[in-house]
Amino acid sequence: MLLTKHASGVYVIAATPFADDGSIDESSTESLVDFYLGCGVEGMTILGMMGEASKLTEEESRLVAARMLKRVTGRIPVVVGVSNPGLRPLAEFTKFVMGEGAAGVMIAPVSTLRTDEQIVNYFKLVCETLGPVPVVLQDYPLGTGVHFSVPAIERIIDDCPQIVVFKHEDCPGLGKLTQLLRGFAKGQHRRVSVLVGNGGLYLPQELARGANGAMTGFAYPDMLVEVCKCFSRQDPSAGEDLFDIYLPLLRHEQQPGFGLAARKEILRRRGAITSGFVRAPGPKLTREDHTELDWLIERLERKLSERGRSTAKVA
Repeated sequence: MLLTKHASGVYVIAATPFADDGSIDESSTESLVDFYLGCGVEGMTILGMMGEASKLTEEESRLVAARMLKRVTGRIPVVVGVSNPGLRPLAEFTKFVMGEGAAGVMIAPVSTLRTDEQIVNYFKLVCETLGPVPVVLQDYPLGTGVHFSVPAIERIIDDCPQIVVFKHEDCPGLGKLTQLLRGFAKGQHRRVSVLVGNGGLYLPQELARGANGAMTGFAYPDMLVEVCKCFSRQDPSAGEDLFDIYLPLLRHEQQPGFGLAARKEILRRRGAITSGFVRAPGPKLTREDHTELDWLIERLERKLSERGRSTAKVA
């Protein structure tokens, strides 16, 4: 089940579950996978930036990857984040996860890259080193400090056939997205799947512009799945109406330096994991934070209930 340029829908960015003492919660890695599968996601991405990959030892990274990949057992494709400043450990971890059943790997640029030429040459070297492994090219300037121009992205895609998915996570980025997709549509550059990030904050607009889906995290991935389905069946209004109901909580969860703790706490409340622990350096929720989540979730559930009653009346 290798990743291809036809990837679409929601590839949820998985959290990494910890116990209250900060150790890997192996049981919750399995229950979290089951939760995501139950939400109807088309794929998963593990050990991404929001998966706290940088806070894991090499042994822990291998443990989490192996447990999650085994739990999925070929039901959906799983992408593994393997970004590393060193090319050799990146290649060795890639070899390990592909051997465990990964569908492909996600790679972000190292932070020292500045010019288009440096960026293009870096990914050419990485792809030559990895060989025929499907790659997700991650463009996330806020997290990496590296800014891709559209011409640089096009050169990388054209020069590296292993790249089958472009993860668009620039912000603001709608113009960049349109420019890239226009080049694909005109046949000027090799077409790949474009999945978007930023927590899904701009998902309706990105889908309307032609994105193939989302590769992002949110504690309610089932909503992202349904929004993508609405757009795919040419009913964007229904997708936007549903999105609007979740928007206050989605926006709250995307606060820099806070959102991961909120996401993991909501996942805990939904029964996906047993602890909302975030490893240091990372945020911890206060009593006031919990109270705000109480209200946002209560409001969400009330709006969904009202929507259900309204739908029933129409039917």
